[in-house]
Amino acid sequence: MGPNSVEKTFHFSSVMLRPAVLSLLLSLASCAVILENGMPILWAQTAGQVTDLPTQNGVVTPDPWNFLHRMSLYRLMIAVTDPFMGSMGTNATDSPIWGLPLQLGWMLTSGRLADPTGATTCGLATGDTKCISPQSWWGCVNYFASALPFMSAAEQGLMGAGVQVQMQAPEGVTDYCTTYASCAVAYPDVIAKWDAFFQGLKATAESPLPENEKKDSLLGLYWEAQMASSYGSSACIARQNHYSSVEVAFSKNWENSAEYVSAAHFQSNLENSAMFIAPLPSRILQVGDTAPNIADLSEAENHTLYIFSWINSINNLLAGSLVRMWKGAMCSVTTREKGREMLGQLLLNPGFATSTFLSIISEMTRGC
Repeated sequence: MGPNSVEKTFHFSSVMLRPAVLSLLLSLASCAVILENGMPILWAQTAGQVTDLPTQNGVVTPDPWNFLHRMSLYRLMIAVTDPFMGSMGTNATDSPIWGLPLQLGWMLTSGRLADPTGATTCGLATGDTKCISPQSWWGCVNYFASALPFMSAAEQGLMGAGVQVQMQAPEGVTDYCTTYASCAVAYPDVIAKWDAFFQGLKATAESPLPENEKKDSLLGLYWEAQMASSYGSSACIARQNHYSSVEVAFSKNWENSAEYVSAAHFQSNLENSAMFIAPLPSRILQVGDTAPNIADLSEAENHTLYIFSWINSINNLLAGSLVRMWKGAMCSVTTREKGREMLGQLLLNPGFATSTFLSIISEMTRGC
């Protein structure tokens, strides 16, 4: 397969991913609801400014175990970083941070933020539906991608001069850092990478680089921070004991998928993220659930679970070299653009052959 055939494949891909095809694919899903009036769920009920959050003795004290408070952290981060996001596009929802509130919404509506131990009704329909359980593995992992970046943004002055933040902690729960200082000690790499992203926003926006290179640079900083949060969240691993082996396998595949997405500098804006998150499983998986044949999940959800599992199986079979090959192929602005398109094909187009995925990666790697 020569360079021309690679180009033809990607031209074919772009034709296949026209909006009509995507909407057809997404209409197959009886998916977890992630959008409400075109915005993340319950967005209208979140804080529009920092002063809307609770304060104590002059310190901002959000409760990250309340869904609306945690969603507010995202809304505020998007608002203060948007002035530096011109290279991302002209839409108000082009910031890569939009992927995070959609992900949090999916976790809520699919039941993944509820107490998995059954000891409380936190997050259940019979209890406080907006409660995020500190025992939820998903809620714990997301803490590293919500509370920690928010504290970093505040420390970098984006929330206003001298704004101090201390996250509330549930009674008896002591294994979450709650201030910038304590998080910087417990998870130095996570805080350092988010600091670098927030510091890099202004520098990149003012740089003389072409817009596509500015965009690629910003997305690189963003995904470095995101992956640092993902690696830091290994602290949550004991909480996986509360879930079935099938859900744990999916959670690991979900985490591993970020390796591919981040290397391609995926632009996780509202529209792109909705396409990737909508087909995720709309309920917690149980023993006996085997994709692509889970009866009460949609064709799109089954396909996504199957592809996640396939990628992980191939990577394991190749002793981890699929991830290394992919990262090696994502060596330039151009190959990362192609990589983003190919990920869309693989996850959203059931007709896209997995063998094509492997052959294109091999070809792209040789070009680096």
